[in-house]
Amino acid sequence: MEEKEERKTKKKWWKKVIFILFLLFLVGIFYVFGINSYVKNSVKGKILEENSIDTIPQVDCILVLGAGVWESGPSPMLRDRLEKGIELYQQGVAPKLLMSGDHGRKDYDEVNAMKEYAIEQGVPSQDIFMDHAGFSTYESIYRAKEIFQVKTMIIVTQEYHLYRALYIAKKLGIEVYGVPAQKIVYSGQTARELREILARNKDFINCMIKPKPTYLGESIPVSGNGDQTNDKVEGDAGL
Repeated sequence: MEEKEERKTKKKWWKKVIFILFLLFLVGIFYVFGINSYVKNSVKGKILEENSIDTIPQVDCILVLGAGVWESGPSPMLRDRLEKGIELYQQGVAPKLLMSGDHGRKDYDEVNAMKEYAIEQGVPSQDIFMDHAGFSTYESIYRAKEIFQVKTMIIVTQEYHLYRALYIAKKLGIEVYGVPAQKIVYSGQTARELREILARNKDFINCMIKPKPTYLGESIPVSGNGDQTNDKVEGDAGL
């Protein structure tokens, strides 16, 4: 009899544990998707359509966020970002381009590939700044403000990524607008969208605690000459 009662007690205990875990799971899901929606909705009005770009005053620069570079050059996703950034520059929206990406290793260099692409499209070298330590979206925008002294800018990236970038810039005190790169579906986009939900949650927290990026350093005002960020010793410019 006692053994039977003990089994009943254990069964009830496990039901409570499962119920509590289920509740915690629901709370977690609600939190993750709630923050995701908040981040997106808070900056929707900052995303510009093609016909509204000329309604904003000139900004300090156009920030093009880095993405993968292949042996043949910029990946399709990065190339689309560059094309849009160069188009805006040529329209006179901003006097400078700021290319921010990963150049943390000698054998991998996003920013020089980005600058070279823009020069090939006719942009003068002195109008192109490189941030060699833009290892994440948060770090790119933090360094845009602190190193490159940016106060107003347009960010160019794919729309799914643009919400987070705009949110970070807004929280770091930059007057910011966003222009999405070409609207096409890239390979692996579903997985990318799911990862972005978690990334928005991560940077929501980052924007509360405001951690410093991996590297800071002396200021290089974006109002100056972009050739200041050219590599003097490979990989160390702008760090």
